[in-house]
Amino acid sequence: MIRRPRHVEEILRRLKRTPVVGMVGPRQAGKTTLAGQVAVAARTPVHRFDLEDSRDLDRLADPMAALEPLRGLVILDEVQHRPDLFPTLRVLADRRGTPARFLILGSASPGLLRQSSESLAGRIAYHELGGLELTEVGPGNLDKLWLRGGFPRSFLARSESQSFEWRRWLVRSYLERDMPLLGAPAASETMRRFWTMLAHVHGNVWNASELARSFGVSDKTVRGYLDFLASTYMVRILPPWHENLGKRQVKSPKVFFRDCGLLHVLSDIRTHQALLDHPRCGASWEGFAIEEVLRHSRTSPEECYFWATHRGTELDLLIVRGRQRLGFEVKRSPSPGLTPSMRIALTDLKLSRLIVVHSGTKRYPLGRLVEAVPLKDIGKTL
Repeated sequence: MIRRPRHVEEILRRLKRTPVVGMVGPRQAGKTTLAGQVAVAARTPVHRFDLEDSRDLDRLADPMAALEPLRGLVILDEVQHRPDLFPTLRVLADRRGTPARFLILGSASPGLLRQSSESLAGRIAYHELGGLELTEVGPGNLDKLWLRGGFPRSFLARSESQSFEWRRWLVRSYLERDMPLLGAPAASETMRRFWTMLAHVHGNVWNASELARSFGVSDKTVRGYLDFLASTYMVRILPPWHENLGKRQVKSPKVFFRDCGLLHVLSDIRTHQALLDHPRCGASWEGFAIEEVLRHSRTSPEECYFWATHRGTELDLLIVRGRQRLGFEVKRSPSPGLTPSMRIALTDLKLSRLIVVHSGTKRYPLGRLVEAVPLKDIGKTL
């Protein structure tokens, strides 16, 4: 088991502030294991309910009778299977003195868990748990994390072949079991084809018309497929930043797989050497690096963008927080230099700082407000 102290501390902090905390993220990301670590650290009576276990479902046949007497920390796992619990949680969260606090785990985004937003408004805080991070597995495991992705069972598998087979099983399980339960907008086979096609455009600007023609459906329909995958934490939709600069700017989002291990299994990339030889190696590295940056910068989706003009100037990631604008450019090179595109982005966007994330080992300045930082050190930098 890999300990995840940053997430434990953040969840405990939120439990002190709000009566209900929703830990959300993809299935198999380690939410149940992390909830166990939170239970140990909380030092309070803990009560657990697994909503995929028929015995626990029987205990919750009358949720008010089952939950009202409990004190301490109550953990409800896979809560998306019982959205009818949210009105009960609202009543219990409003009790004087807050005798119990609730940690609910869900394999869907808050938007997909619509009932929680409506019933628990003002009473719930969310914490997103993704896959394992580089700071959790150690910089010596960077290549392994890049190839296998951050799902704990994939990363900890005994061999590359076992990791690949586990990820292939996960894809099949998502398609056949989880997506229909969460209200997938199309049949499993259609979603498989769409998901596989996204692997070929990972890191590219979204082109709905091109994909729509392949499926014989409307642009709006394929955008619905994409939004659903985003709501289940499979892909990230990175919106474009645009402002009045007197330049024609790209106004369509970019699409990334949130877990590079799933990207590789859908691209049939089985080994590290095969990854290095693959034509999409650079795009894979870019997505991997961007996810690491976003996790350590602790940003909300509303703060994250990319920027590009139709003349080819581009910035891979722009984080806008208040008046501060922090730019990131990702390079597969171990010793990148300052490019004209970086200079233009620094000036036009009025960046507070520009960090060039690279695959090497050295950290060095590239100019005023510009620094090259190895990906392995990005956690210390942010």
